This record gives sequence, C-alpha cells and structure tokens, in this order.
Amino acid sequence: MCDTAFMIKRLIWMERIEEAWRERSIIWLSGVRRVGKTCLCKSLDSVEYFDCELPRIRRLLDDPEAFLEQFSKSRVVLDEIHRLPDPSELLKIAADHYPDIRIVATGSSTLGASAKFKDTLAGRKRDIWLSPIIQQELEEFSDKGMDHRFLRGGLPPFFLAGEYPERDYQEWLDAFWAKDIQELYRLERRDSFMKFFELLMQQSGSVFEASFMASPCGVSRTTLQNYLRVLEDTYAMTVIKPYFSNKTKEIVSAPKVYGFDTGFVAFNRGWLDIRPEDRGILWEHVVLNELLAFGFKQQIRYWRTKQGREIDFVIVRRGKPPVAIEVKWNSTGKGDHKHLVSFARSYPDAELFVVAGNIDRSFSRKHGEHTVYYMGLAQLVAELSTSS
Repeated sequence: MCDTAFMIKRLIWMERIEEAWRERSIIWLSGVRRVGKTCLCKSLDSVEYFDCELPRIRRLLDDPEAFLEQFSKSRVVLDEIHRLPDPSELLKIAADHYPDIRIVATGSSTLGASAKFKDTLAGRKRDIWLSPIIQQELEEFSDKGMDHRFLRGGLPPFFLAGEYPERDYQEWLDAFWAKDIQELYRLERRDSFMKFFELLMQQSGSVFEASFMASPCGVSRTTLQNYLRVLEDTYAMTVIKPYFSNKTKEIVSAPKVYGFDTGFVAFNRGWLDIRPEDRGILWEHVVLNELLAFGFKQQIRYWRTKQGREIDFVIVRRGKPPVAIEVKWNSTGKGDHKHLVSFARSYPDAELFVVAGNIDRSFSRKHGEHTVYYMGLAQLVAELSTSS
C-alpha cells in the first residue's frame, strides 16, 4: 500500500536502485512492513507495477516466459512476490534469459526466509534493504525535530501522521503476525510470539538472555531462539554479536538485540512523550539504523568486559583495525572516553569515536596516549564509508 499523503520521495534509495540495476538485472528490495517499499518502487521512472497480492496478477504470472516476453525491455516491479507459488523460478528465468528486463522484487523478509524460494539467486541479483527514515531524509522535514523521530519512529506513515498513531502500531502488529509470520513461517502460539516481541522491544538494546524470557512467554529457550531468528529474518530485530579476543575477560556469546524502530520501542514502553533520560537509548537506535542503512550490518559488533565496561558498537574491518563507537546524545568531550580508552588498552590500534547528537563540527581530544574523535552522525557515516 502506498498512501500519497504519507509519501516521502526517498531519493537516496532511488539512486541505489538505479545503480544496482547497472550491475544486475534483478534487485531484491526488502524491509519491514510499511517502511515504504511500494511507494519507493512507484517513484521510479517508467516502471510497470504489479501487486502480487492480487489474484489477477498472480494468474498473469502463471506463465513466466509469456510474461517476460511481454515486458522483455521494461522496468518491472513485482511487489510482495512471495505470494507467487514459485517466485524464484520467474526471477531465475528473467536473470538467465531476459537480460534486457529490469526487475525489482519486494518482500518483508530475507530472500531465503520463505520455503517458496527454492533458489536464493546467488550471483544473479543485488540486495537492497530499505531502512526506516535516515538522518539525511529527516532534514527534509525541518519542522520535525529528533524528538519527533524518536517518538514516532522512521516508518513514513507513522512519522507523518497528524496525531500520535497509537492504533496504527497495534494494526501493524496484527498485520505483521498475519501476513509476515503466518504466511512465511506458519508459527503457532501467537500470544507467546507477540509477548516475546513486546519484551524484546521493552528491553531493546540489552544483552539477550533467553532464560529470563522463557517463563513469561510460556515456551522453551529453544523456541525463543527460533522466534528470534524469525524476527531477524523479517527485519523486526537486529542481533549484534560481541567482539572479543580474550575469552576470560570479555563477553563472547550473548548477543544484544535491538528493535527495528524507535517508534515501536517507545510504543512498547508506553512512552507518549520523550523525556531527557529517554533520548540516550533512542539515539543509540537511530545511530544503529544509520549504520545498517549504509551497509555495515555484517561488520557491527559490541564489546563488553565481565567487569561491565562496554562499547556500544565496534565496526570490524577486514585487514584494518576495529573502530570503537560510543554513542552519546549529548557530549561535552569530558568523561565520554573512559570505556574507549579501556577498549584501546586491549586493542591498541583501534580507532576511537564518540558520535553525539549535539556535535555539528568534528573535533578530537587526546586522552593520555589515545586520541578520541568526536563527531555527529553524518560525519560518522562519512568517516566509516571512506575508511572501509
């Protein structure tokens, strides 16, 4: 669904699709429900749009070769393609035999999440994950500050709604269960699954301990681990693994789990206003969203010692030292370096960054033998993109 009243023309993502089409003819565009996949696709120039949720469209696609012959030199959107009986067959035929067609296929999960996808199309496609609104897009709305982004989140319809869309959050959850979870996974025990989702949102950004959640959810730890994989596959949760080299001193296995959007974190915590003490954890989610949007998902870790020293995010770079990132909503350059310096004692070559919401112009400070760089979110992304 694309409601033009809640439409944001997401130019950055349009450019990414055009660039990806120059490399491959097939694009898998994924992201959580209502993040704007349909609106983004309809914003592309000269596309033929097909909604695979409609029975008449599914009948049209019953014969993949006849369909591809008809649109062999077109730019085609196949929205919600997982509704087809064998979606990977059509995409594979297109990639192998119709090189002039350009296809964007959309879905609310990873390509391999559905048993319907008998082929993951390795080497035949480009993957693009559409994130909730990023900072550069937020700047289009000068009348809406970061507190608005914190409370409403980054799904365009929720962000742009005139009043707080409390009912829409519940409707999203109902549709998420019915259309994403049931259609792809056919899980039972809705109450247990949704309780688990709620608890993760309430504790978002914390270390995941399945044993603490098994009893309130009424299922086993093994079932919760399966639920977490499902939530990760459908982009509802992001799992961050620990960074370590010393098993006796550092956390080595327990992941941190983040909800996909600040709006849902605030909703599940019952917040109707953003208090000063809420901004730190929500800013951490916004920073993570930015890192994911710019392609660092496979590189993100966190660091924690058994004595409680912690670094919010560590970016792992092949053949280069790690980047340790402390996230602060407000930073004065004083006291924000302590855990970074602890990290640097174990990893002396690491680059040390503080990313803060109140920094417009980057600066650095020397703390003993270590230099810490202080910057805003845009500077962080630029620095990481240049050095990766």
